[in-house]
Amino acid sequence: MAFSNSPAPPESGIVVLVVSPSGDVLPSLRGALPSNWTLYIASDVAEAKHILRQTSIPVILCDSELPDGNWKDLLAEAAGIQSPPLIIVISRLADEHLWADVLSLGGYDLLAKPINPVEFIQVISMAWRRWKSGTHAEGHAAG
Repeated sequence: MAFSNSPAPPESGIVVLVVSPSGDVLPSLRGALPSNWTLYIASDVAEAKHILRQTSIPVILCDSELPDGNWKDLLAEAAGIQSPPLIIVISRLADEHLWADVLSLGGYDLLAKPINPVEFIQVISMAWRRWKSGTHAEGHAAG
C-alpha cells in the first residue's frame, strides 16, 4: 500500500483520499490493505480540495468534522467534478441520524471509528466498483 501527499496517477488498484486531521484512521489500517491500493492523505478540506483538483480520486474517506469545515464541503466540491468521487464519512458518533444525513445528501456510506479494517476494505471496494461503473448517484443501501 502506498501513502502519498503528492498527486500522481496509480499504476493500478484502488485510490482513496483519506481526510482526517487526527491521523487516528491510518494506524488501524496499515498492514491490512492490499498492496496495490494508494492512499492520499489530507488533514483538512483545503488540502483535500487541492488534491482533488490535481488527480482523479474515486473514493474519499472523510472525518465528519474537519478543522476548516466538514464532509459536506467535500461533497459540494465533488459535485463539480466530471466523475465525482464517492464519499464515505467516518465518525466516532456514527449513529442512524448521521448515516441518514450522509445518504440523503449524496454520500456513499458511514463508518464508525475505530475503523474495522475488514469492513473498510469491503466498503471501499464496493464504492470503487460503483464509481468505476459510473453509477455513483445513489448511496450504499446496506448499513
